[in-house]
Amino acid sequence: MEIKTKYHGVVQINDHEVINFVKGIPGFPNEENFTILSLEEDGVFSILQSVVTPELAFVIVNPFHYFTDYDFHIEDQVVKALSIKSPEEVQVFTILTVQEPFEKTTANLQAPLIINKNNRMGKQVVLNNEKYTTRHKILGER
Repeated sequence: MEIKTKYHGVVQINDHEVINFVKGIPGFPNEENFTILSLEEDGVFSILQSVVTPELAFVIVNPFHYFTDYDFHIEDQVVKALSIKSPEEVQVFTILTVQEPFEKTTANLQAPLIINKNNRMGKQVVLNNEKYTTRHKILGER
């Protein structure tokens, strides 16, 4: 399928590259289908791109790349909703708020994206953990 994107222009994706966020993500309840596109060759930064709305795209990163002690529990209801059978099926990303200069860029560790990479289902989960906020600086904390 061909989709228009915010950062990559028009791209071809396969159906198996679509991630379904049932009920959307917070703030965008009607946006259920996304794909992940690499932002750069080294693959550290990616884009969570809406399949339907070209302007809706989030810069995302694997939080463990920058926050090695990041740790949380996925609630049973989320495990069930995403049909997670083993930890190996899980991918975790966080949405970045990109700032100028880049050193001010922050990660939302309070609401990670949880994706079952086998069935391509995802959910943004809001953690009940006071240790994490929506604005953790990614540089200088590695």
